[in-house]
Amino acid sequence: MASQKVSLTTASVGCRNILFSSKFYTLLLIVAAQFFLFVDTVSADTVVNSTRIWPASEYTRLTLESNTSIDYSLILLKNPDRVVLDLKDVALTSEIKKLPEKIGADNLYIRALRIGRFKPGILRLVLDLKTAVVPQAFVLEPVGDYGQRLVLDIYPAFPPDPLMALLNESAIRSAQANAHENIKSDKEAKTAAVNNEKPGSTIRLITVAIDPGHGGEDPGAMSEGGTYEKNITLAIARKLKDKIDAEPNMRAALTRDGDYFLSLPMRLDKARKLNADLFVSIHADAFVKPHARGSSVFTLSEHGATSAAAGWLAKKENDADLIGGVNLDTKDPYLNETLLDLSLSQTREDSHNLAREVLSEISEINHLHKNNVEQAGFAVLKSPDIPSILVETAFISNPEEEKRLRNKTYQDKMAKAMLFGIKRYFAKNPPLSRSKMVRLE
Repeated sequence: MASQKVSLTTASVGCRNILFSSKFYTLLLIVAAQFFLFVDTVSADTVVNSTRIWPASEYTRLTLESNTSIDYSLILLKNPDRVVLDLKDVALTSEIKKLPEKIGADNLYIRALRIGRFKPGILRLVLDLKTAVVPQAFVLEPVGDYGQRLVLDIYPAFPPDPLMALLNESAIRSAQANAHENIKSDKEAKTAAVNNEKPGSTIRLITVAIDPGHGGEDPGAMSEGGTYEKNITLAIARKLKDKIDAEPNMRAALTRDGDYFLSLPMRLDKARKLNADLFVSIHADAFVKPHARGSSVFTLSEHGATSAAAGWLAKKENDADLIGGVNLDTKDPYLNETLLDLSLSQTREDSHNLAREVLSEISEINHLHKNNVEQAGFAVLKSPDIPSILVETAFISNPEEEKRLRNKTYQDKMAKAMLFGIKRYFAKNPPLSRSKMVRLE
């Protein structure tokens, strides 16, 4: 009997041990599953290590930079207007969580951005919109300092008219100027009234499209001190615009007026929509050797560069679209048309005449890299009907010239030299009546 009790007791203990082991094993499996789920969430195949938002009047760009390519799907929803971007197997990192706070209240197209797990393996970004838009998403391969990039561009469904914007700006400026004028005498007022009634007495406005090189994802060249070319070009371009706008019969428009990327064809297209008489693209040279210095003015060449340095520079500037990020699936019929129309010799001759006048004025304020106008295959100059030049203001890679480029006084002198060159060109080459604009005074 005693031995039977011992056996029963032993069996009971064994059962409890088996039950305990089973529960422990089950608990271990649950913990392991949760651990691996946590690891999968934090260490997904694709990690976004940088996010950027580039707002502009033309469009807003969202960039996700990662270690590997991102699989995505794009959905456009109505009532209310939203854009949905689903990301496959992407970790919800702190970098992605920062995206909503990067949407400013002044963004023209995006009201807010929301992020969450739509379902296992799918991270969803929802953009609440302020207006109807046309979204474009595309992947960019690594280039320069950038890794894999997924780009989402938000374009307005009804793009703003740059010519109308320029007219409105001119009207506002004219009204402000008139508000500060002294009241004219009766005689002057009567004379003005008579003149205003004469047919065809409106004054032709000269329109200059100013193109600050680079911007946004494309910083351009960078100095040893950390100065970006895109910031220098915008600063000088704004000064040149102010000086041109101060002239009685001239108006200027910037292709970009902020830190955002515009493709080379978009810059040309904007100039054409403005009915621009001239196109002036502003840059700051960089070279592998820091002793290179001086200013240059370029025009388009069909038959190769006038020097090895000019060819090298043109290739570098033309690569801007690769760095800034262009959707290669979008066809550009305008560019094809441009390549066919480059036989317009008058435009090339006018471009050379303009470049020569501007170069002469710049020589008064800075050493010239070359004493004559140079030519190379700059894509941004390929406008068949607008005289176009590219001004390399100085070498940002040269420490001494980089200091000048950052100096507001030098920037002002450079802008003034370009203005004087433009005025000298028009004094010798009166503009044709290509624009419908008239002076709004």
